[in-house]
Amino acid sequence: MHGKILALAVILLCACGHPQPPTSPAPAPDAIEALLDSLPLRDRIAQLVIPWIAGSYTAFDDAAFSTIQRWVDSLHVGGIIVSIGSPLDIAAKLNRLQRRSRIPLLVSSDLEGGTSLRFNGGTLLPPNMGVGATGSDRDAYEMGRITALEGRAVGIHLAFAPDADVNNNPANPIINVRSFGENPRAVGRLVAAEVRGLQEHGMLATAKHFPGHGDTGTDSHLALPVIMADWRRLDSVELVPFRAAVREGVDVIMSAHIALPAIDTGYLRPGTVVPAILTGMLRDSLGFRGLVVTDALNMNGVADLYGAEAAVKAFTAGADILLQPADPAAAIDAMVAAVARGEITPARLDSSVRRVLALKARLGLFGHREVTLDSIPDIVGRAEFQAIARDMSARSIVLVKDSAGVVHGLKSNHGPITLVSYGEEDNRSAGTALAAELRSLGYPVTALKLFPSSGIAAYDSALIALSRNPTSLFTTADRPTAYRGRIGLPQRLLDLIEGSAISRPTVVVAMGNPYVLSGLPSVGSYLIAWRSNGVAERAVAAALAGMAAITGRLPISLPPRFPVGWGVQRHVP
Repeated sequence: MHGKILALAVILLCACGHPQPPTSPAPAPDAIEALLDSLPLRDRIAQLVIPWIAGSYTAFDDAAFSTIQRWVDSLHVGGIIVSIGSPLDIAAKLNRLQRRSRIPLLVSSDLEGGTSLRFNGGTLLPPNMGVGATGSDRDAYEMGRITALEGRAVGIHLAFAPDADVNNNPANPIINVRSFGENPRAVGRLVAAEVRGLQEHGMLATAKHFPGHGDTGTDSHLALPVIMADWRRLDSVELVPFRAAVREGVDVIMSAHIALPAIDTGYLRPGTVVPAILTGMLRDSLGFRGLVVTDALNMNGVADLYGAEAAVKAFTAGADILLQPADPAAAIDAMVAAVARGEITPARLDSSVRRVLALKARLGLFGHREVTLDSIPDIVGRAEFQAIARDMSARSIVLVKDSAGVVHGLKSNHGPITLVSYGEEDNRSAGTALAAELRSLGYPVTALKLFPSSGIAAYDSALIALSRNPTSLFTTADRPTAYRGRIGLPQRLLDLIEGSAISRPTVVVAMGNPYVLSGLPSVGSYLIAWRSNGVAERAVAAALAGMAAITGRLPISLPPRFPVGWGVQRHVP
């Protein structure tokens, strides 16, 4: 009998040259055990290592791609996390790697707020906080469903989404609109709905960043954030969405590189390496039985402290998957050395490898690991999904205030408007769709763009343009960005907006960070549209022109005047 099981395991190991029919049976538990027994120590460890690759086009004989292939061919890594690219380029690259891998690769990606975060051409859904503004469980579910269908079409199996953080710190430079909001129960409800949408459509879901990254003022990509919360506070706020995710049966939970000295007996070290957090709190208290993945191990919040040993410390704390180490080979070497000195037992190692192999089996990867490139355009960005995205974006818009009636007046006053759009250097299209849509609706628009690099001359030009038209419209596409370490608008832009608000009718639309209002006390008309893209901008134009209702409500508070749930409601006949 054992010989038959081992033979099946060998077949599974070799079934990588050609895609198998989707109906191929998943291996039985005994076959997983036989496969596990057949793996040497380094290959067992490698199954837990997931390095990062770019999603952009790469020739297969390119030096950078050769390095990635060596991770698969020689290191036998267990998976990949893929970044930004076109769906076809990503899929072709993943198919190539799947064909070369002895054991199917578990492919992951950061797909918060839909695939458009990573796919050029993915459906442009609002970010989580925009869904929070609709308050709709159905919207969160649809976000999960669309993400799963588009992601699986391209060859991704594990979404590092939804973000389960409670964003209760307006100065948080890295979470912000990635969170559903600041009310723990509302966040938990929407997290659970997105988990359902993802997992009912074939995608593994990940609740992150455990035990909660929402109350931080530091980007863990750059340094180690410290949260002083004790157990009572965590249990009543940060852990609420994670409990909801666990009750919903979430497959994966990701750790956060944040220090919790009140939990960790005074130590200032990332929770990713703390057994009391990943084992005591997550496994024992919350009862989570799924896969624990670290946040990226090359982030400064953990890498600066431990280097390659971060992998060992995270694993001994309770992690299963070692995500994005700076040097995958060095991480494997460190784990091998830890086994040799008895710091990691074979039983503990096997329990994590078994979880990984079982998930691959459940996903059907032993029978069918590649995707069909021709089918991708039938799924990614299809009309059904785009219609849902347009509807969701329209309902997510929040009118926070219109004290002078400027927004109300725009539906009947089609006078000239100066539109000043501010966005990051990589978002040079910011404001383009809004200007075009307003013009099509009969508004004469003078459009200008400002960027973080804009100098005095650009601001002088904006000042002149603003003075020439009776109404000013500003859009701000400030957003949380890894490694930037801050969030908010430059003072020069704040001064420009304030000057306009004092001297003429002015509307500000936040197409990203909603908290920019705190630096604009003179602005009387303020809307939030959550994300800068063509879908959101066209929704804003319809709202400003009075052609669409405005029904969104704040999922966060905007001190000192606007609480959670606030929103000026405007209906259309």
